[in-house]
Amino acid sequence: MQRRKFLTGAALAGAGGITAAASFPAPAIAQSMPEVNWRMASSFPKSLDTIYGAGEVIAKRVESATDGKFKIRVFAGGEIVPGLQVLDAVQAGTVECGHTAAYYYIGKDPTFAFDTAVPFGLNARQQNAWMMHGGGMELMREFFKDYNCINFMAGNTGAQMGGWFRKEMKTVEDLNGLKMRIGGFAGQVLTKLGLVPQQIAGGDIYPALEKGTIDATEWVGPYDDEKLGFNKVAKYYYYPGWWEGGPQLSALCNIDAFNKLPKAYQSVFEAAAHEANTWMVAKYDALNPGALRKLLAGGTQLRAFPKSIMEASLKAANQLYAETSAKNPKFKKVYDNWVKFRDEEVLWWRIAEGTFDNFMAAASQMKR
Repeated sequence: MQRRKFLTGAALAGAGGITAAASFPAPAIAQSMPEVNWRMASSFPKSLDTIYGAGEVIAKRVESATDGKFKIRVFAGGEIVPGLQVLDAVQAGTVECGHTAAYYYIGKDPTFAFDTAVPFGLNARQQNAWMMHGGGMELMREFFKDYNCINFMAGNTGAQMGGWFRKEMKTVEDLNGLKMRIGGFAGQVLTKLGLVPQQIAGGDIYPALEKGTIDATEWVGPYDDEKLGFNKVAKYYYYPGWWEGGPQLSALCNIDAFNKLPKAYQSVFEAAAHEANTWMVAKYDALNPGALRKLLAGGTQLRAFPKSIMEASLKAANQLYAETSAKNPKFKKVYDNWVKFRDEEVLWWRIAEGTFDNFMAAASQMKR
């Protein structure tokens, strides 16, 4: 009898102990953390769940890691500002942060291109290596200060496709007079070959191609391109996108807003951006193969850029780098570091990565 009473009492005490523990106040450090609400302007439409979705990955991780104290609401391109004005909105403090491709702003300074991609540049892993261990982040942070922004790596598409064309590209002369939606520094390279570049935000490309305002467009790769429906209005799908071997997307924060955050929130934001950086390229790598198969099954004609176009484009790119470096000290400072790093990476890639990739590409055609 006494034993039964003892056990019952112990159980009640245990339950009471659990209740008491559950009602304990949160640690003082958690109680002291402020509630913060930010807005993030994206350059991308919601329909592109991967490139737009990276902004949501950041927002969800930040909210989760701060127990709901730090919340970020993501707005698609055009909801607060047009997709190509995200930098301006962050710089002015219209929004606290943005998710964009920095090379959209080369009209302000071509140096922005290095934060995303430049022609015949780095692949995704090499871009990460340059930014994190090759001096790239330090150089770009110094540059972005002039625009009242601090930048974080926040996505990568991997090597992109060369885009959609209404007609075949057989020679360099076929580029002459061609109106093409193409972003970043590549448009300036192709201008040297007679192409007429157009800077158009993602959500506006399809109608421009459909109406014939442009003759060709590049975007990202099969998964996004299929969603945007380019295959319905252009037949030929070219590769590779030599201007974007590993284009990085960035999260930009207004410096004043970022500096007002508690240090813990700053660390959480940076970690969330790194998560988005990995998440995006992994998702594209997983989904692009199936999307390409669907496009080809639907009648898309896959084509490789002729060697003559590739070689002429490389020559034009090198000329443009030399010309821009001669007149823009900021560009030259970043380029000198970047090109040395790129050339070393290419040498290494030829030994292990490139050899393995080429063998596997050939092996995939063999009968098992």
